[in-house]
Amino acid sequence: MEEDAGDFQPPDGLAEWEQRRAAVSAEVHGWRLDKALAHLVPEFSRSYLQQLLEQGAIALNGALNVKPAHKVSVGDVLLVQMRPTEQSQAFRPEAMALDIVHEDEHILVVNKPVGLVVHPAAGHWSGTLLNGLLGRDAAAAQLPRAGIVHRLDKDTSGLMVVARTRMAMDALTRAIAAREVGRKYLALAWGRWEPGAMRCIDAPIGRDPRNRLRMAVVDLALHAGKSARTDVQALASDGRATLLRCTLHTGRTHQIRVHLASIGHPLVGDALYGGAAAGGLQRQALHAYSLALAHPATGALMAWRSPLSQDMSDALGQWGMHYNDS
Repeated sequence: MEEDAGDFQPPDGLAEWEQRRAAVSAEVHGWRLDKALAHLVPEFSRSYLQQLLEQGAIALNGALNVKPAHKVSVGDVLLVQMRPTEQSQAFRPEAMALDIVHEDEHILVVNKPVGLVVHPAAGHWSGTLLNGLLGRDAAAAQLPRAGIVHRLDKDTSGLMVVARTRMAMDALTRAIAAREVGRKYLALAWGRWEPGAMRCIDAPIGRDPRNRLRMAVVDLALHAGKSARTDVQALASDGRATLLRCTLHTGRTHQIRVHLASIGHPLVGDALYGGAAAGGLQRQALHAYSLALAHPATGALMAWRSPLSQDMSDALGQWGMHYNDS
């Protein structure tokens, strides 16, 4: 990085941070600012520099909030404030009330509420389950992802197992991959099924080639994807919607949501996959109610159940359907 920046002084707001200066050379004259930055400051990733630009942490000739597409000229002076990004600070402990269903020295079983993001990601760099696990137990910082071995979508409620030791994490990861962890969900889907009817949906899932924000059932000869199987049984129906028990045999992203939408029965409230909101539900009607596994340390068979979430229970009541947790 070139240091010949003359007597340029940082603008207000940048002086208190570590800074890197660079003078634009003839080599990058006329380049977009974001491209020139990546060339002049190669020790940092483009995504990190992009975040700094978005945060107003990069000045061009003393001016902040410069657009990434701005063309730089020979002699321009860049000042880069080495500010920690939200992503770099995401793995920090936060005090959080968690509904712990089971706890021992090796595992936790958590009943995740609707709205809680499991792992930090764009738009959710704090307030996640991972942050809560770090805040609850300092030892979680020694584990990848604070011991999280599987995830639920932000608006899916229910049971998750979390490892508390590396041995437990490795064992649980192997068990999930070997399909030895039993996971069952309750789903409220549009359309009528005959109560008691069962269906196995065995269809590969990959990124939707028409919408990269969604997943879809794909043809593996044409698109990247992985095998996926969901067994579904109808428990009750009022003719418009049906309460389903869904058993996962794989754990693909959005698996139940994609599989049900693919056969014309999207989840109530699942706007991403074509399911209209109703019954007071403003989120996909999906609840992870049953979890069963062999304890990673003792081998003992263990199982837990979570009562149906209140919003789904209320929706069933409005439609005259009932769920017997037995």
